[in-house]
Order: sequence, then structure tokens, then C-alpha cells
Amino acid sequence: MKAHILIVEDDKNISKLVKFNLEKAGYECAVAASGEKAIEMLDAENFDLMILDIMLPGMDGYELCRTVREKERLKDIPLIMLTAKGEEVDRIVGLELGADDYIVKPFSPRELVLRVKAILKRGKVESVKKDILKADDITVDIPKHKVIVKNKLIELTQMEFKLLTTLIERRGRVQTRENLLSDVWQMDSDIDTRTIDTHIKRLREKLGRSGDLIETVRGLGYKFKEEDES
Repeated sequence: MKAHILIVEDDKNISKLVKFNLEKAGYECAVAASGEKAIEMLDAENFDLMILDIMLPGMDGYELCRTVREKERLKDIPLIMLTAKGEEVDRIVGLELGADDYIVKPFSPRELVLRVKAILKRGKVESVKKDILKADDITVDIPKHKVIVKNKLIELTQMEFKLLTTLIERRGRVQTRENLLSDVWQMDSDIDTRTIDTHIKRLREKLGRSGDLIETVRGLGYKFKEEDES
């Protein structure tokens, strides 16, 4: 079956461009020109992924993202923010609210299609080898999608959770940004690696002092510190 994608965009030219390219790639698409309309459509139909602008009339993209993540039936739907707001703080806010990816306008339709394919493919792949991962003060309960640090529940986005899980599973081994982009995001390394740094930054902040276990390997990437490292 074709994946069903909801495009939330009030600019008709952009929504037509996105819809055309996604349908050309084999997806079924629907368009909502406002956040309120998007909620109506999400409640009435099943979608496999949503692409949303931030600057929308009425309910903006941030509020829409927050609302979707708070709904039990919708909380796991993949979200891509497609917006002209390109500052780092905008990207961080979007990812913190639960967006799986963040693309800045003007954008490449080909890149957008590649990212959509990667996210949908990732949702179908089961790569977890263990149910519970433990590293120092961090416990990752994979089936329950929970992270505990010193008996405190840490709220992570889906991508932060997958990134942490991957780093712990490969503890002590350097992971290049390109490898993480390929293995966690399942996207080609020639697209963009900046999103890795943004996620690492937010992940460290949420983990508190335990965030120091994620080390930067200058010129290469990141690694999760081994147990016997001081």
C-alpha cells in the first residue's frame, strides 16, 4: 500500500510543489492549509507521515506538533517540519517538540523525498537486539520507550531515543556523523549532518551530568564512553 502523507502548508504554491513531487515518488498526499484543519483530518483519517510548516494561520506549526504528540493515537506519527525559520533556536525548538526532521526553505524537492523515504523506511525496520540497556546511571527500556537517569524519567523525542540507543549499543566505538545519519536517520551522508550536532546537544542537556558520557571525537564524530574510561 502507498504511504499516506499529510502536507500542512498555507502557501498553495509550496503545497502543490511538495504534493507533486511526493506523488511522483509514489505516495498518496492530502493538504491542509491550517493547523486546525490538519487536526480534523488526522482525527478522521490515518496518515503515515506529516509535513508541516511552522508559520501557519491560527494554530502554528509548533502548537500543532505539540497537540499531535499529546494525542495517544497520533503521538508516534513521523513529523517533518518544512519552514523558512532556519535559526538554530528554531531547529532546536522543533526537534524538542517532537519533530523527526527539520528542513529549511528554500528546499530541494529531491532531498525532501529522500528524507520522507528514510523516515518511512526507518519506521519499518526493527533493529533492537536487547530490551534493556544499561550504561552507568542510564537505563534504557526499549519496549516501553523510557530512559531513566538516577531514578528520574527523562523525556526524549523519538530521534533522541534512537540516537542514545545506538550510541550505547556501540559503546566505546567512534560513530561518525555520516554513520549516525545513515544508521539512525537512514539518510545519505551527502544531505546534511548538522541535525546530528543539534540532537547530540539536546540529548546531553536532557541527560544532565550523564550527558558527559557522550564524547565528541574531534574531526570524526561521537562515541559513548566505555566503562573503564576515566
